[in-house]
Amino acid sequence: MTTLPLAALLLSGLTLGAAPAPAPQLVTVVVSSLASTHSVVKLNFYNAADKFLQKSQHALHLEVKPEGKTEISVPVELAPGDWAVALTQDTNDNDKLDKNLLGIPTEPFAFSNNVRPHLAAPKFEECKFTVSGPGKVVVINAWN
Repeated sequence: MTTLPLAALLLSGLTLGAAPAPAPQLVTVVVSSLASTHSVVKLNFYNAADKFLQKSQHALHLEVKPEGKTEISVPVELAPGDWAVALTQDTNDNDKLDKNLLGIPTEPFAFSNNVRPHLAAPKFEECKFTVSGPGKVVVINAWN
């Protein structure tokens, strides 16, 4: 007889104690001034400062072909919070970001908030934008 009330108590505790995760929100990333109308644009989304621009540490990776356009609009669902996006365009279609001897990219790259680094990679704090509801639009038009 005592097992039924105990089981009911345990089950009710599980459903009351777990808060639902915030629903992803639709964000539109608009990228203009593309260097090539046919080369793939790679978008890497980060949601943690310690992982920003670290190899294979992005939270989400997308690849988009411009299909003859100089501007693309990319809808993406992101969880509420702070995000940053780093973009590259593979203009020679070799499926990698080419760099010079100093490690500086020789193909176009860009960041959210149109951050244009000069001597070092930007910080997450410079590039971050906040997703707090539907309808967020991130415009990127400053390429390096």
